Amino acid sequence: MKKITLAFLAVLFAASAFAQDYKNSIGIRLGSGYYDVAAVAFKTFLNGGPGALEFDLGFDTDKFGGDNFTNLSFSGAYQHHFPIGDIQGFKWFVGGGAVLSNTFADYDEVKGFNVGIFPTGGVDYKLKNAPFAFSADIRPTIHIVNGAGYYNGFYANGGLTARYTF
Repeated sequence: MKKITLAFLAVLFAASAFAQDYKNSIGIRLGSGYYDVAAVAFKTFLNGGPGALEFDLGFDTDKFGGDNFTNLSFSGAYQHHFPIGDIQGFKWFVGGGAVLSNTFADYDEVKGFNVGIFPTGGVDYKLKNAPFAFSADIRPTIHIVNGAGYYNGFYANGGLTARYTF
């Protein structure tokens, strides 16, 4: 019983070393992809540990072939965070997720429903004395359902996010 108790305390101590500086955050993500140039971003850490879920509701408007189009997207990702040295609030993360998007247009070549999957990686920094966090990430997305004809199936989508933490 003593060994189980010591093992349990060791796990709690190790988990506290990875504990995040915030539980939830909401803000804006600016991306480089065709489906989410701007997005509302929500991130929540799971049980105070290193695992987090991030959800983004994004949009993009553009012209293609002389016609306007609008793209709406929803993405979700799991991220596992690791500390960077002894810098409080500074973490790097890896994970993966999926994106659902739909392009609305009068032009058939660009409209349609899309599904993509992506690995993700980046850095996250929570300001020490203010309720704000900033992150940079890369999401090389492979579209497995390609309803819009202009998608070539792959995007090296990167983004910058600013969020209010609570």
